[in-house]
Amino acid sequence: MEDHLKDFIHYLVVERGLAENTIKSYERDLKEYHKYLAKVERVSNCDDITRVHIIHFLGQLKNQGKSPKTLARHVASVRSYHQFCLREKIANHDPSVHIESPQTERKLPKVLTAGEIEALLAIPSITTSFGLRDKAMLELLYATGIRVSELIQLNMSDVHLTMGFIRCIGKGNKERIIPLGKLATDAIHNYINQGRGELANKKRTTESLFLNHHGNRLTRQGFWKILKNLAKKANIEKELTPHTLRHSFATHLLENGADLRAVQEMLGHADISTTQIYTHVTKARLKDVYNMYHPRA
Repeated sequence: MEDHLKDFIHYLVVERGLAENTIKSYERDLKEYHKYLAKVERVSNCDDITRVHIIHFLGQLKNQGKSPKTLARHVASVRSYHQFCLREKIANHDPSVHIESPQTERKLPKVLTAGEIEALLAIPSITTSFGLRDKAMLELLYATGIRVSELIQLNMSDVHLTMGFIRCIGKGNKERIIPLGKLATDAIHNYINQGRGELANKKRTTESLFLNHHGNRLTRQGFWKILKNLAKKANIEKELTPHTLRHSFATHLLENGADLRAVQEMLGHADISTTQIYTHVTKARLKDVYNMYHPRA
């Protein structure tokens, strides 16, 4: 079955165009699945796998203390694999057809208020090259909702300030065009014209938009350290993650009446159900406001 797994991974890369981390998750889950089938169930042929085998595999994972979210991911991996085997005529049946995914509790993403966003954006000093860079990064993240991984991969050629948009390559190597607001455009313009040149390595050129103190492309870990430092200076006590500005971008758009489909497009979500989590955030916040201010709440 190892050859079938290789064919499936090749299919995910070439035909599905999934992100590298997603493919690694599929591969890791299915290697664990194959190992269980071979050692515990003594099964080495796809046609011999039954629904009971899959249920026992999931039961073993549950006994190991795996979370419902992890179990759901394993179910998705196994299901996709068996669907592929049936479609490619590697197997004559799909034993995963009636396997149900465990219910997972969706945690609402943490977001900043508009006031907290303003406080955070006011912290970087625009009198230094690092401050200009940090200001540009924060304004860009809040203006577009792009992922931090997408932010650090931006090149100079991806930014079109005159036209007012950026070109972003997201998950699965999918391209999207996202509009920029005036404040973000101005911040990026100031960084490129006044700050980036001082950060650039004079011995070699790079197309990277955001640079670290060595003149190299800024890393995700580097950005995370910058964000934590700025949040501390802004006296923001909420737990921040590199995704916080993305969550805040989406929530604030919906709170102000933006169309859910438009937000989905800008975020680069393949499925609108992923975007709908932000409608739950806005409802939760409305409830908090009601409880705080209504005299009979």
